[in-house]
Amino acid sequence: MVMKPRHPGRISEKALEYLKEVIDYGFGNTTGPRMVAQFEKKFAERIGSRYAMAHCNGTATMHSCLAAAGVKPGDEVIVPPLTAISTAYAVLHQGAIPVFADVDERTFNIDPESIRERITPLTKAIIVVGLYGLSADMDPIMEIAKKHNMIVIEDNAECLLGMYNGKVAGITGHMGSFSLQASKHITCGDGGVVVTDDPELATKVRKFACVGYHTLTGDKGGIIPKKERGHPKSIRHDSLGWNYRLSELQGAVALEQVERIDEIVAKRIEIADMLKNVVKDCDFLTPQYTPSNYVNSYWTFVCLYNPEKAGITWDDFRKRFYSFGGDFLYGAWLLSYMEPVFQNRKFLGGGFPIDSEIYKGKKQIYELGLCPVAEKIQPNLMQFKTNYVDMDEAKEQVEALRKTIESLKK
Repeated sequence: MVMKPRHPGRISEKALEYLKEVIDYGFGNTTGPRMVAQFEKKFAERIGSRYAMAHCNGTATMHSCLAAAGVKPGDEVIVPPLTAISTAYAVLHQGAIPVFADVDERTFNIDPESIRERITPLTKAIIVVGLYGLSADMDPIMEIAKKHNMIVIEDNAECLLGMYNGKVAGITGHMGSFSLQASKHITCGDGGVVVTDDPELATKVRKFACVGYHTLTGDKGGIIPKKERGHPKSIRHDSLGWNYRLSELQGAVALEQVERIDEIVAKRIEIADMLKNVVKDCDFLTPQYTPSNYVNSYWTFVCLYNPEKAGITWDDFRKRFYSFGGDFLYGAWLLSYMEPVFQNRKFLGGGFPIDSEIYKGKKQIYELGLCPVAEKIQPNLMQFKTNYVDMDEAKEQVEALRKTIESLKK
């Protein structure tokens, strides 16, 4: 059965050429078209970083960053609660403790002042999230990190080519993490990439993502060459590592995507601008605030909904939007610490590491009241899609939103 393409045109014909190169060559460990290496080089060039290390997904990237930062079991890592749970999961994967800081009511991003309040002698790193396409407020966060000797990891899964103070999001922190999952700006089905300018961190990330092969460095991927691993006494592994590599087939598609990265991101911004124009005079939909020195790359267009002013509930607004031809309207994720996995402490082997004797910090209580701003805004966020390839389809969705708003003003 031939299936109709869900997003025709999202992946160009060039990707098929690159895939054919890989398939025609056959698969080799250290030889061949080297699609992943080509992708890494072009991604680093466009982001403006010295190194880029491809991964199998955007959760593995953060795990590698935490390992490179020297985070160990029992350490604390500050994270926001309003984001996909993978951000907190990466901390648990390293045996560390997620400590949730509250968010800013206008940008929805992690609040630097809340970070200050959460710091303890056990805090080793901060993961900030460029939520919905908007960078976190990095300058004060970097000042906090410098004062307390902490590593800052930028989770930019949703913030590809976002800008902060004239710099591409992802290069202000010590390391930046990006996702290539299917919903993201550019994709190869699933994947991720870490960027950094620090050669030591780059090498640690590379080795952690590739089974700890001792010959690897930030700019040297693959595995040990045959000449070096052919002898029975050959040393292979000098550090612990996972197998988080990206395949050459995925690399082929990722390469095609990064070659069109500006075009792809620009289209999402254009669609978001159309949606923004529709809600500009609406008193019950307030868009995510983008300060003047930022560029929002709009993974999705998000508004804070006021049901009292609109006169109908969040659910009824969505139903009305659908009745006018709306495609899909997403709510925000349940706050990470309110998910059953945190409420019931379903971690490694039960409560590890949080309920283990290895953790010497204050017992973490994940309950309502922990992050009051995030708890206040999360139920009323509305995410409107920006990932349309066909601009006519996008305009239909803009019109559906306009009709929904007009119907509530009568």
